[in-house]
Amino acid sequence: MFALISLLALLPSVLSAPIFGLGDDGESSTEATTAFSLADAESTLLRPGQFARIAYCSSQSITTWTCGEPCKALPNVTFLQSGGDQGLIPLYFVAHDADDQSIVVAHEGTDSKNILSILNDAKFGLVDLNVTRFPDTAGKGIKVHSGFQETFERTADGLLAGVMKGLADTGAKKVVVTGHSLGAAVATMTGALIKKSVDPSVEVTVTGFGLPRGGNQAWADFLDSDVGVTFMSNQNDPVPSVPPRFTGFQHSSGEIHITDDTQKNFVACPGQDNENCATGNSLLDVNVSNHKGPYFDDLSFGHSACPDGAT
Repeated sequence: MFALISLLALLPSVLSAPIFGLGDDGESSTEATTAFSLADAESTLLRPGQFARIAYCSSQSITTWTCGEPCKALPNVTFLQSGGDQGLIPLYFVAHDADDQSIVVAHEGTDSKNILSILNDAKFGLVDLNVTRFPDTAGKGIKVHSGFQETFERTADGLLAGVMKGLADTGAKKVVVTGHSLGAAVATMTGALIKKSVDPSVEVTVTGFGLPRGGNQAWADFLDSDVGVTFMSNQNDPVPSVPPRFTGFQHSSGEIHITDDTQKNFVACPGQDNENCATGNSLLDVNVSNHKGPYFDDLSFGHSACPDGAT
């Protein structure tokens, strides 16, 4: 999917309209946005974003917490577990953040240089949510992105076991789940799984960056009512607009939208698929580079933002 977006960036006049907008007839919010300050972003989104950036680093540098500046920005973190192969099975890691007294789960996003990673995005048909993992959702008509669910399923059991062990070993009462791009989409499913599995006294938060749509209206409603997701969209990044709503996909609430390239101006976007934010972007102004960033405080994503061999 995101490989196609790169192609569209080269040929927007020919290909972009039928993919990103025509026939986009899903319901959307038109509520007015509200101001969201840089201080708000730094206090609520920066730390999850820094962990999401590290998920693009090499497995070895994450295990030893020697990934250069991204790791140095998060001292007092203890690596607990990782999984995936940075290919068909994108990397995830679990860590204990002593400063925040939380267990953190971060998912790697799409590797644009790895065709196996891109294939996870390309399987964008809607399929039934696996209700054996979420029995409370049976009969609710929830459908999710086929590729995202397959990616989630490949590591869900081991990841959940690692989180539960981390909570027991550290005494933490908070779990932070985060990711960028494909990683953000998988993070919504991981957050839902963890929330239903832990004691209600444990706080579970899910924060995504450059989040594509991950399911149908029923999935968006489930995330709003049972999980709670906050995600940041950056200017004219096309990824939050795919898959398009006319194919049955819908965003949950919780969008924070970056309005310009100063890294200082943001708005909170009430409701689902708010037309005043990423959903309302013009097809003539698609900017694929906005997907990687920077978002704010020079926070960018991708392997170039966390080079291998860093120490």
